[in-house]
Amino acid sequence: MRCEFDEPKSWLLKRKHGISLREATEIFEQAYLVDQRSDDPEQFRAIGWCRGNLCAVIFEIRRDTKGEYYRLITAWRPTKEEEQSYGENI
Repeated sequence: MRCEFDEPKSWLLKRKHGISLREATEIFEQAYLVDQRSDDPEQFRAIGWCRGNLCAVIFEIRRDTKGEYYRLITAWRPTKEEEQSYGENI
């Protein structure tokens, strides 16, 4: 899946949460759990593996002339509840 994100925000997240948006794109290369987080704007949360750690990311599904892509909004290390949900569903 094609992903895009704001590079300056990616670096800020790396400092704040220990994971950049660039690193978080790895989640979509393997099995991951996804659910809808909000309706307006429509956003989704994915939980999966990147850099050997379980991670979570919020993203939007967008379209352009090349087709569909994911716009990554934020990323973090998962909560205990998110880890449990991933373990129970994947």
